[in-house]
Amino acid sequence: MLLDHIETELELAERHLIVLKKVIEEGPIGILKLAEVTGMQNHKVRYSLRVLEQASLIKPSAQGAVPGDAVPKFLKEFEGELGRLNEKLSRIRDIEASIPK
Repeated sequence: MLLDHIETELELAERHLIVLKKVIEEGPIGILKLAEVTGMQNHKVRYSLRVLEQASLIKPSAQGAVPGDAVPKFLKEFEGELGRLNEKLSRIRDIEASIPK
């Protein structure tokens, strides 16, 4: 209950990253091909593409999505962001472990 929202957000982030990875590896690539290679439903791929485009991580082309201008910076900063999240998760685990059972 307390972590349901966080789990949902992590699943969404995972989906966006999978789509971004495929665009980087196989772009230009369209929605139907992305849905096929990821096993995701078309509407979920479409939503991820929209989010990624708003973040300048992909851009549309006549042949399909291609990597956007913000990809290098995103990839450079991503590991640090994951590190900060891991530190927070570690602190949460420590708090949970200290709660009397």
